[in-house]
Amino acid sequence: MKRTLFYATLSFVAAVFFTTAHAQTLYTFPDQGFTPVYAFINSATKTLDMTMYELVDTTAQNDLIALAKKGVTVRVILDQNLEKSSNTPAYKALTAAGISVHWANTKYHATHQKTITVDAKSSLILSANLTTRYYSTSRDFAITDTNAADVAAIEATFNADFKNATITPSKAAGLIWSPTDASPDLLALINGATHSLTIENEEMGDAAIVTALEKAAKRGVAVKVIMTNTSNTYASEFNTLKTAGVQVRTYPATAALYIHAKVILADFGTTAAQKVFVGSENFSVPSLTSNRELGLITTAAPILTALNATLTSDFAGATAWTSTKKPAKVVPQAQSVPPGHRVVS
Repeated sequence: MKRTLFYATLSFVAAVFFTTAHAQTLYTFPDQGFTPVYAFINSATKTLDMTMYELVDTTAQNDLIALAKKGVTVRVILDQNLEKSSNTPAYKALTAAGISVHWANTKYHATHQKTITVDAKSSLILSANLTTRYYSTSRDFAITDTNAADVAAIEATFNADFKNATITPSKAAGLIWSPTDASPDLLALINGATHSLTIENEEMGDAAIVTALEKAAKRGVAVKVIMTNTSNTYASEFNTLKTAGVQVRTYPATAALYIHAKVILADFGTTAAQKVFVGSENFSVPSLTSNRELGLITTAAPILTALNATLTSDFAGATAWTSTKKPAKVVPQAQSVPPGHRVVS
């Protein structure tokens, strides 16, 4: 579905860029555009390892090829269970250039992770796919992380996934991996909130997450949920949340902004407790229990402040959910939800 970008009717914060004492940098999309991602890719001097659910970006593709021609060792893992058709052109172009490309392990429902690591020193963890046609309309975030333990854990998992080897990924300093620990870790984040929770996600299909948000609101936590509403898919879940006291606001699927981000901002403004999750995990059973996914929890104050500003603006620009009945049967239509914005995107 085509979404025309028109920001004049929405309240958006200016593009933000913060480097923290924790060696983490936040990027906000579509505000900043994807130039920072290309710059990150091109910063590689020795190695670049990428795990990407969907790679349909000729600029990124050509940058990887150019790096390989310079002598940088480039390795790429691409999803094949759900996005093989979309990823095949990149697979062919990269392999033709001598780059090692691996079709992701079929044991996962999908390899939905979106991570780039350069020189085994810095990793970029994204909620966004590298899919050009959605760059101007999708709300997404990315965080660079140079924490040595995090990067080592990401590389160790990449090395195992590249050869379909079994591994239990390390949480390191704050990593959230699916399918090993995402569900309990995200539930713990929600259940531990005492002041506020602000949520952006593409899905609301995991019953445990819905229940945790419902219980949080009932114990007095100020819970806000911001999503895109496509065909009232999550009407029953939204109704449940609203009844519990959650403030649910949505954008129509035709809006200028599509909520593709996966964010849980907990207890913002309470210095000792505030933290945020950003990553690739959607609130769905497959995403949390059978996909390969990666996210990060951080307490870096500048990142939390920037994310809060963006989420506050997105909440203000959305429409309050009005309780409605979910259609008895929703028949999916390919043209209604484009590739890259599917159930597990």
